[in-house]
Amino acid sequence: MGLATLDLLLPSTCAGCGRRGSPCCPECAAAFGAPRPRGEGVYALAAYDGVARRLVLGYKERGRRDLAEPLGRLLAGAVPYLPGARPDQHGTWWLVPVPSRRSAARARGGPHVLGLARCCAAVLARGGRPAAVAPALELAPGVRDAVGLDRAQRAANLEGRLLLRSAGGPPAGAPIVLLDDVVTTGATLAAARRTLTLAGFEVAAALTLTAV
Repeated sequence: MGLATLDLLLPSTCAGCGRRGSPCCPECAAAFGAPRPRGEGVYALAAYDGVARRLVLGYKERGRRDLAEPLGRLLAGAVPYLPGARPDQHGTWWLVPVPSRRSAARARGGPHVLGLARCCAAVLARGGRPAAVAPALELAPGVRDAVGLDRAQRAANLEGRLLLRSAGGPPAGAPIVLLDDVVTTGATLAAARRTLTLAGFEVAAALTLTAV
């Protein structure tokens, strides 16, 4: 059975409102706006509430991987306008996704922020802005689920466990945009920025879909 026929038989439904026709309808996409500051160098497109929360949870926890493209498109629409963000000397935008715990990634069918970053890069490229994804970070074994932890506990949980991968980093000197789905206390993004900075990279900005 072809994909077009399958789409007719099983049309997509919006994960935000349930309307048939697309994974994320235009009305629900409008829940995400211009990037707003959520800490030093950190920006988010929406509060982690209502429609935006349902869309993020649908993608992250409920198997709606068809949301990667519309959510990636929302990120791509914001990346070029983040204060401090810029492409490298060759005109390429470098995106670094925040990693997930390996067990969580397996349960979700793969690293979900990496999927968002790849879709974001593809949309930027189609718009005439070359972009590349650098999966430069990984979490060491022993990191706990951060749900319910405060900022100090999250920082302690990540201390020495958010590592630079031996391969997959951006070129030396390239400005980086960190990407994530949700910022809660900012501890994870701060740890990611610290790891990359200590390795000699420049983190120009961090962008998330939502903020608690």
